[in-house]
Amino acid sequence: MSALLQVEDLVVEVQARRGTSTPVDGISFEINRGETLGLVGESGSGKSLTAMSIIKLLPTRAVQMTGGRIVLDGVDMASYSNRQMRDIRGLRIGTIFQEPMTALNPSFTIGFQIAEPLRRHLKLGRKAARARVIELLEMVGIPRPQEIASSYPHHLSGGMRQRAMIAMAMSCEPDLLIADEPTTALDVTTQAQILDLILDLQEQHGTAVLLVTHDLGVVAQACQNVTVMRRGLIVEQASVFDIFERPAHPYTEALLDSMPARNAGKARLPHIAEGVFEA
Repeated sequence: MSALLQVEDLVVEVQARRGTSTPVDGISFEINRGETLGLVGESGSGKSLTAMSIIKLLPTRAVQMTGGRIVLDGVDMASYSNRQMRDIRGLRIGTIFQEPMTALNPSFTIGFQIAEPLRRHLKLGRKAARARVIELLEMVGIPRPQEIASSYPHHLSGGMRQRAMIAMAMSCEPDLLIADEPTTALDVTTQAQILDLILDLQEQHGTAVLLVTHDLGVVAQACQNVTVMRRGLIVEQASVFDIFERPAHPYTEALLDSMPARNAGKARLPHIAEGVFEA
């Protein structure tokens, strides 16, 4: 079975007055349908640039993808125009951004923003889109969905904004969901709720998930496979079990050593069936 997403020899360069730097330098990985892949590394490792390269939302003109292929379901998107990518974003690839307060437009209501991909990609009319928005808000566990749909982002808590962002990302039931540090700005209890929500929605819709994070606790809970990045390079790729129990690279070992309760094996890998650790 071919992978849903294949990233091959991706290179991202930054043009600056002092010259050119390469924060992402020839990385490759793939994600199968229904799989959650953790893209892990410290701040500055290049993981978010990698994620944004997939959907061509790099932060400035000075940051450009200069090499490699990004293949979605057998089609290379590297040469797609901005117009073609607008047809992909939201419909085939949904994105949960790290900070929903900056990703959501403060000038429009939550309902308007969730309805936008429904009207653009699925061609729903205003009433049908509004009804679907209410369903989506209920699906992500937001109370009083009709009231929230008429609210603006600054009216909502951080956890509520993130749930609204998830509703928007999943509105067209995309094949791939990119979650860029989706729990970083949230308290511990809300983090767990948001992560459980993403996994529940993945199970319902069979969506592949690229989970970008520096939190190995999140990786242990959510991922089947892990790609570890450092300074723009991939230093290790393995199953989540092998990453935690048999790390092959010193950097991976250092990341694990930074975790509290390093030796609590079963607590760190709750989604792996009991008995594995005795095998």
